[in-house]
Amino acid sequence: MQKNFMIGISSRALFDLEEENAIFESQGVEAYVDYQIAHEKEVLAPGAAFSLIQAFLALNRERDSRQIEVVIMSKNSADAALRIFHSIEYYGLDITRAALTGGGAIAPYLRAYGVDLYLSFNAEEVKNALQSGIAAGVLLPRGAMENGGHAVSTRTFPGTYRQAYMRGQIRQPLEIRIAFDGDAVLFSGEAERTFQEQGVEAFCAQERELADVPLRPGPFAHVLQLISELQQRTEEMREGWKEDAGIPRICTALVTARSAPAHERVIRTLRAWGLRIDQAFFLGGMDKSRVLEAFGAHIFFDDNEENVENASAVVLSARVPWVEETMEQQVG
Repeated sequence: MQKNFMIGISSRALFDLEEENAIFESQGVEAYVDYQIAHEKEVLAPGAAFSLIQAFLALNRERDSRQIEVVIMSKNSADAALRIFHSIEYYGLDITRAALTGGGAIAPYLRAYGVDLYLSFNAEEVKNALQSGIAAGVLLPRGAMENGGHAVSTRTFPGTYRQAYMRGQIRQPLEIRIAFDGDAVLFSGEAERTFQEQGVEAFCAQERELADVPLRPGPFAHVLQLISELQQRTEEMREGWKEDAGIPRICTALVTARSAPAHERVIRTLRAWGLRIDQAFFLGGMDKSRVLEAFGAHIFFDDNEENVENASAVVLSARVPWVEETMEQQVG
C-alpha cells in the first residue's frame, strides 16, 4: 500500500498572520485570542507557503487516489482557530486535519499524525522535529531580507486573490520545483564536519578517497525518496489524462557548494540509494541564489543560515538546523 506524502504546516506559514503574531508577542495570548475571535469571519491572506501547499494539493486529481495530505500543526487553541478553518474553506484547500495544542509543544504530535515534512517559522519546534527524526525546516519567506531580516507582509484583500484565481489570472504551476542542499540535508553531516574542522583540502582528499562509499542519509533523504515515488505516480496519472488535467509535474534539484572532485561521491550515493534527482548544480562555493532563481524553486532547503538568507531574496527558503542526532536517517 502506497504511503501518502504528509506535510505538516504551521498556520502562520500557510496564512499571513504577521499582524496577529505581533499582537501575541506584544500583548500576550489573551489579547491574541480575543482578536482572532473578533475577526474570525475575516478571511486571512495567503502566507509564505500558501502557493507551495496549493500546488502540492493539486496532485490530488482524484479524491480516491490521494497523493498528498496536509495537516495544520498549530499552537492555537480550538477557540482561536476558527478563523484558520474559515480561511481554508474560503480558498478551497483540501485540508481536513489539524493539531491545535493550545500553546503546547508541536513535535510530539508530528509522528502521531504521520508527518513526513514539517514547515514552520518556529526554530525551536523545527529543531525538536529534527531530533525526533522528522524532516523539518525553518521558513524564511521570499523577500524577507528586504526588510531588515523580518518577514514582509503580503497582506492584501483576500477576495482579490480568490477572484483572480477563479478568473484564471492565477494558475496552478505546471511544475513544482524543489531544491535541496546536499551535506547535512539530503546527506549526513559527516563530510561537512571534515570541511569545517580540517579545511577544503582535507575534505576534497577524503571525498576522492571515499568516492565509491555512499554517504549516510541525512534528515531529508526520506523526503527525496517520497518525492521520487510521487514523481513516478504523477507521471502515470498524467498519462491517463489530457494535458490540461491540472496535474503539475515535480522537478527536483541538488544545489550544493561541492565541486569536482567531491561531486562523484554525491552522484554515486544517489545511485546507490536508487533515488532520482532531476538537476544538479555543483557551485564550488558560488552564491546559490542566482542558480535558485534561474531554476525557479518553489522552496529551497539548506542547513547554512547565510545561504538561506541570500536565497530568501529570490525564493521561499527553509533552514535545516544541523542537529547531529538527525543525521542517522534511513532510506528505504
